[in-house]
Amino acid sequence: MKLEHLLLGLLGELPRTGYEIKKFLDTHGRFLRSNTTMSQVYRSLSSMTDRGWVAYAIDERPGAQNAKIYRVTPEGMTVFRDWLEGPYSPPSRFQDPEFAARLGFAGYLTAEKLIALVETELDARREQVAKYRFRDRSIADGTTIEFDRALAAAVGERLHLNGTQQIDLHIAQLEELRRELLDGTLPTPSTPSTTTR
Repeated sequence: MKLEHLLLGLLGELPRTGYEIKKFLDTHGRFLRSNTTMSQVYRSLSSMTDRGWVAYAIDERPGAQNAKIYRVTPEGMTVFRDWLEGPYSPPSRFQDPEFAARLGFAGYLTAEKLIALVETELDARREQVAKYRFRDRSIADGTTIEFDRALAAAVGERLHLNGTQQIDLHIAQLEELRRELLDGTLPTPSTPSTTTR
């Protein structure tokens, strides 16, 4: 997933200034892509404008600097949808933002495509659990440097326990989302927010 994909999706939802995009990424979109700088946003917008993926209009602001209001073009929407609906290969770490980013743009997908995406993620994570949950976690003997094997084993076991709890929760939440999508019982917010997507 590239920054451009996120920007195209955001602009497809609502035309915005570069500042508004950066503000979104710093708050509501924080877990999709952290530490995005203003210069990265503007470089990407400039590059996407050159490629014809976005266009802008000048918002004249008397007494202040004029602003560019960016919107996605049909070509840009095609690029975005090709990424969003294209093949999803789950990364080795379920915490990586690729899956969350695709879920974050669920409004562009049909329920069937969203279910297929969730099932792909579920299959990958179940396979990881089956393969790694009970792997040998012992620490090999024979190192020549000072190394506290007991401490390393205790901390390693704690990390393993934390990881198993996190992936189990991730799987349970995906199973619940899948069930609600299949049953048509996914709760919707009572008051949609126009500022948070």
